[in-house]
Amino acid sequence: MFSLARITCTSTYKATPAHLPLESNLAPSFVNIPRRGLGFKASGGRTNMSEKTANEEAATDRRGPRKLKILMLHGYTQSGPLFHAKTRALEKLLTKSFPPPPRAPHKPLPGTLPSYPGGIQLIYPTAPIRLHPADIPGFDLSALQGDATEKEKEESDAWGWWKKDDSGVYVGLDEGLETIRKAIEETGGIDGVIGFSQGASAAALVASLLEPDRESSFQSHSANHPSSFKYPPSWSKMRKELPQAPLKFAVSYSGFYAPDEAYTAFYNPKIKTRFLHVIGSLDSVVEEERSLGLMERCEDATRVEYAGVLAGFLRDVLVREGKEEEGVEDMDVPF
Repeated sequence: MFSLARITCTSTYKATPAHLPLESNLAPSFVNIPRRGLGFKASGGRTNMSEKTANEEAATDRRGPRKLKILMLHGYTQSGPLFHAKTRALEKLLTKSFPPPPRAPHKPLPGTLPSYPGGIQLIYPTAPIRLHPADIPGFDLSALQGDATEKEKEESDAWGWWKKDDSGVYVGLDEGLETIRKAIEETGGIDGVIGFSQGASAAALVASLLEPDRESSFQSHSANHPSSFKYPPSWSKMRKELPQAPLKFAVSYSGFYAPDEAYTAFYNPKIKTRFLHVIGSLDSVVEEERSLGLMERCEDATRVEYAGVLAGFLRDVLVREGKEEEGVEDMDVPF
């Protein structure tokens, strides 16, 4: 059912439709989704500081027992609450796959990560740019109710991290990245990022910005291309003051790269963060070639065709680093 191939630094998994990731039909079900969702509020636990051992303190952050924090970036025309509603199956799966350890003297649960005694936490920010019907490809304005007001026709619960103009420039990218930065800062830092479509493209930008030498790459590129995108000063400040380490992993569902020369520094040198690319050949919005373009700009890329092995990939990143590469048939694949 599965096959594994290694080409330079890229591995490829192939899965059948019966093993689709996220909800039972994520890819390509996100192509057409309703614009209503459920709210989501994350919370952290409390611990008695006086009772902690040295090891417990090392695995505790300022909000309680340390959690594996994953930033979830929605696609174009979606929102954080909607993305959360559509990924509840994934949330349940990851919570089950990476449970917090039970209180002593019980045996640790299968999948428990000692470094993350608080379990897993998914963070769902909403993009800052409200999209109007004219911004949404294929939107039929006449489909709105005839008695809707002009204001209602112009407003929708559809958001984007940026809008692309006719020249290929990402209008509002500064604002989108600043919203993401604030979400990272408010949660006390993150360990990884998962994105869908435009959110997956943004996930690659986030992973890039948090890598150690990326700021100098932006400076070098800007010296020869003055109009290119500049490294955001607020991100530099956050990395130092939070501090925010490079991400342990990133996951792209139908992501793509920014082809305009203004964004070259995001991908040159290649993104070093371990990256899982889920590419659906049936995706009618993001062409496979565009997703492959993003994958080619990642140094350590794992490709999944049609379906995913997300929990197994994360475990490989978090637990099995440094071990000899194993065949996918030997991996603990929950999908």
